[in-house]
Amino acid sequence: MSLLPNYYQNQVCLNVLANSVDNARECYQAAEGHVVLGVLSKNYATEEAAIKDMKNYQTATENALSVGLGAGDPNQSQMVSRISALLQPQHVNQVFTGVGTSRALLGQAETVVNGLVSPSGQVGYVNIATGPLSSRAPEAVIPIETAIKLLQDMGGTSVKYFPMKGLAHREEYRAVAEACAKYDFALEPTGGIDLDNFQEIVQIAVDAGVKRIIPHVYSSIIDPQTNDTRPEEVKILFEMIKELL
Repeated sequence: MSLLPNYYQNQVCLNVLANSVDNARECYQAAEGHVVLGVLSKNYATEEAAIKDMKNYQTATENALSVGLGAGDPNQSQMVSRISALLQPQHVNQVFTGVGTSRALLGQAETVVNGLVSPSGQVGYVNIATGPLSSRAPEAVIPIETAIKLLQDMGGTSVKYFPMKGLAHREEYRAVAEACAKYDFALEPTGGIDLDNFQEIVQIAVDAGVKRIIPHVYSSIIDPQTNDTRPEEVKILFEMIKELL
């Protein structure tokens, strides 16, 4: 069972939500394997139910499973860590303060573990107070370079930059990308990404020199009637990636 997402073969790996095992399989095929499929821990009443169901996603997608929080919900942090320890997925979503726990419980360095930081309103600075308690406290705004070093200390793999609101924080995002490139750290732009702004968002990271990029494209490509991610739009996004690289 592979623990390495396909962005190791291709600089960009998509992250999209999967509404069912069939939907996950369709999206995986549409992206020719260059995708991790987000399954949200918040959608399950118990860890046992989540583990049982997520194993089916792993089987259908060659372990291209991304264990999610659920809209960045910090209260899911511990559940995500415990689920991931048992499942050993390719990708784990975490709040900033949950990164160390996830890495320690995983017991290996290959699974991607991101750490959520948020725009601060200042270029070159991010808010790291994204945990269960810290998210309810005053913001902790620090230089992005320091945030990356803290994530590296905890065993993190990438910055999850959320909520971006598309390109509303363009210059802040550019500074984050430049810092990730400087320290050979992965970047996961998240929030408000759609077919219209996707190419520019990825291009900014590519131009900055980021070696590993995992853009999260969620609600904009989900069918509101079925809640399925549209495989045909995943294919469009993958074609855009191929044009960029």
